[in-house]
Amino acid sequence: MVLNHRNWKSAITATLFLFACVVAAYTDVAAQDAAQWRGPNRDGVITGFRPPQKWPAQLKQVWKIQVGEGHSTPVVVAGRVYVIARQGETEVVAAYDLANGKQIWKNGYAVAYQMNPAAMGHGKGPKSTPVLADGRLYTLGITGVLSCFDAASGALKWRKDFAGQFKQTAPLFGTAMSPVVDRGLLIVHAGGHDDGALFAFDAATGAVKWKWTGDGPGYASPVVAELGGVRQIITQSQANLIGVAAANGALLWKVPFTTEYHQNIVTPILVGDLVIMSGINKGVTAYRPVKKGLGWSADVVWENKEVSMYMNSPVLRGNMLFGLSHRNKGQYFCLDAATGKTLWTSDGRQGDNASMLLAGDLILSLNSDADLTVLPTSAKIPQHLARYKVADSPTWAHPVIIGNRILVKDAQSLALWSVE
Repeated sequence: MVLNHRNWKSAITATLFLFACVVAAYTDVAAQDAAQWRGPNRDGVITGFRPPQKWPAQLKQVWKIQVGEGHSTPVVVAGRVYVIARQGETEVVAAYDLANGKQIWKNGYAVAYQMNPAAMGHGKGPKSTPVLADGRLYTLGITGVLSCFDAASGALKWRKDFAGQFKQTAPLFGTAMSPVVDRGLLIVHAGGHDDGALFAFDAATGAVKWKWTGDGPGYASPVVAELGGVRQIITQSQANLIGVAAANGALLWKVPFTTEYHQNIVTPILVGDLVIMSGINKGVTAYRPVKKGLGWSADVVWENKEVSMYMNSPVLRGNMLFGLSHRNKGQYFCLDAATGKTLWTSDGRQGDNASMLLAGDLILSLNSDADLTVLPTSAKIPQHLARYKVADSPTWAHPVIIGNRILVKDAQSLALWSVE
C-alpha cells in the first residue's frame, strides 16, 4: 500500500499516540492516568495524588468548558481527557487537552431517547463511564449503543446498538453499567428489563467471544477477580449478584439480589475472598464464593443492617470500609470489613449520593450537590479536613484525580481544579 502525505501523517500520529499510551503504562504517568471506572482496579483507589501541606480555603479553577449533558465520568490517559455527553439529540464523544481544555477531536451519532418519568431529574445524558485500552476508547450510551473509537483520531472502529436482539436495549432508567477490558475481552452487560446478556467481545474487532443470558442488566459495573483459582467477572445483574468465568462466560455462582424499583446499582468490592454488596434498604452483606465439588456457592459471612448503600460504591483502606449510607438523608460510615461491625457513622444530610475515591490515607468524596469533601481515613470519629463547592449544577459523576488536579463533570460542563 502506498501512503500519501496525509495518510502518512495520520499513521505517524496514531503510532505515536499508541506508543505514548504504552510508555505511560510503565512510568509514573500511569499512576496519574484514569482509564476506566473507579481507577485501575475499579475499586476507587487511585495513586499519584499530591495533597497540599495545608488545604487551601478555595480550590483554583484551571479551566471550565461546556461538553454536554450527562453524568458519565471522564477518563484520562496520556494528557488527554475523553468524555461522552449528550448535545441535543446527539451523543458526542470527544477528546480534550488536559492542560487547557481545548478540543482535540469530536465524533457523534444521533440518539433519540425518552427518559423514564421517575428519573427525569437526571436528564437524558449518558451515565456509563468509557474505558480506554490499547489505543481504543469504548463508550456505552444511554440507549445501549456500544462504540469503539481510535483514541488518537476519534475515528469509529466498530459499533453495536443491539436493536432487534432484545425487547429493549436499555434498562428502565437508562444504561449505566461501565464496561471493562480484561485480557483482550470487552465485557458489557447489554439489553433491557427482563431481557439481556452479559457479553464478552473481542476488544479489537467486536466479535462475540461468549455471552451469558441468565438475566438482564442492572446499573452496577463489573469487577474482575481471581477467586478459587478461577478468573471471574463479578457484577450485579437485574435481580442477582453473579460470578461468571472470564474465560467462557459459564455461570459459577449466583445470589438472588433485588432492590426497590429494580435499582441494583452498587459496584461490588472485594476484600480478600469476600465480595461485599449493598443496595437500597438492603444493608451491607459480605459473601464468600467457594467451589464445592463440581459447583460453587456464595455463603453469607456477615451482614450489617445499620447502614445501607443506594448508589454509592464504597472504598476500602486496609480493613476499613468507607461509604455513604442513603439513610438519614446521606450518612458517611466506616465498617470493619472482616466482621461488618460499624466503627462510626457521621451526621446525616450529607447528600443523595457520594462518589468516593481513596488517595493514600485520604478519601475525596463528591456528593450530588457538588460538595467535594476531604476525609481522613485515620480518624476514629467522622470528621473532614476540607470541603469545597466545585460546580453550580448536580454532580453524579465521579471526580477524576490527576496529580494535584481534580476533574469534575457536572450536569453540562467539565472543569479542572487545582489544590495548589
